[in-house]
Amino acid sequence: MSSKTVVRLTPSQRLGRGLKNSVAGPVDVTRGAVGVGLDSVRSSAAWVGNRYQRGRVARQLKADLATAQDAISAEISAAQEVVAGLPDALDKARRSRGRRRPVLLAGIGLAVLAGGAAAFTIIRRSTQPEPSPLPPSVEVAPRP
Repeated sequence: MSSKTVVRLTPSQRLGRGLKNSVAGPVDVTRGAVGVGLDSVRSSAAWVGNRYQRGRVARQLKADLATAQDAISAEISAAQEVVAGLPDALDKARRSRGRRRPVLLAGIGLAVLAGGAAAFTIIRRSTQPEPSPLPPSVEVAPRP
């Protein structure tokens, strides 16, 4: 069995071979020149397509940026309105608070203290080793 591999020439190789060989020269020169021209046209079309795509993406980014800027300016103006009304809201909150705040703070403090004590007790018990039910393997009494 013999296998024959057909190696296809690139247009520039075909042009070079055509210029070298005089027998198949005119055909190879023509095919090579046409191939080089087609490759050039294909490359130019790809470049134009990429350029168009980049321009379209840039236009889309500009539109998105303008939309984002409008949204940010609306958010900033809303935040400015809230900040402007903050002193009035704080005064109103101070007046309506009354005497419930110290009782609430004392209750929260007591709950935190009780939780801390419970956590301390649980952690302390878990770090102490359990006593072994087996007798010691070494004499406890010192030697005389």
